[in-house]
Amino acid sequence: MTEMVTHGDVRELLGNFSAAIKLDQRLVDALPAKAFHPQYNDKMWRDWRTGHVSYVEHLLSTVNSIPPAILTDLTKVATTFDPKVVGKVVLESFAEVVGGHCDGGDAASFFGLVTREVRRRNLGRRRVANARGAMANWLTVEDPLLIAKDPECQYRFAAAQ
Repeated sequence: MTEMVTHGDVRELLGNFSAAIKLDQRLVDALPAKAFHPQYNDKMWRDWRTGHVSYVEHLLSTVNSIPPAILTDLTKVATTFDPKVVGKVVLESFAEVVGGHCDGGDAASFFGLVTREVRRRNLGRRRVANARGAMANWLTVEDPLLIAKDPECQYRFAAAQ
């Protein structure tokens, strides 16, 4: 059996996500104006990134309160479902909370919501041996909020061109 997901694993996932969002903002800030679609709304996307970082910081402050049952559920989800499918649900769940469409609560509530939603959709079943390795692939480092893919953004970083 795989090793159980720990509070430290969740803390690492959230910390990496926050760092990726902050790096993304710095990279976007360095782009010339001509790199953006004419309808790109800098304030809106800056606020979107800031909202995610704020919520991640809140979750980080509550990670230690995640009960063993939620950690077990996270382990099962990480080892049973394709990391890309889980990552999509994680990102959508963040968007729901940051967008004000639902109350994400603390880390236990948030990850409980994620595990229930992944199971409800029941897509992308794939046996993965290592839960931590799967979790590392839930969220991307480059364009972690997928903002560049929005039709009104469409910027690209020089390294990705």
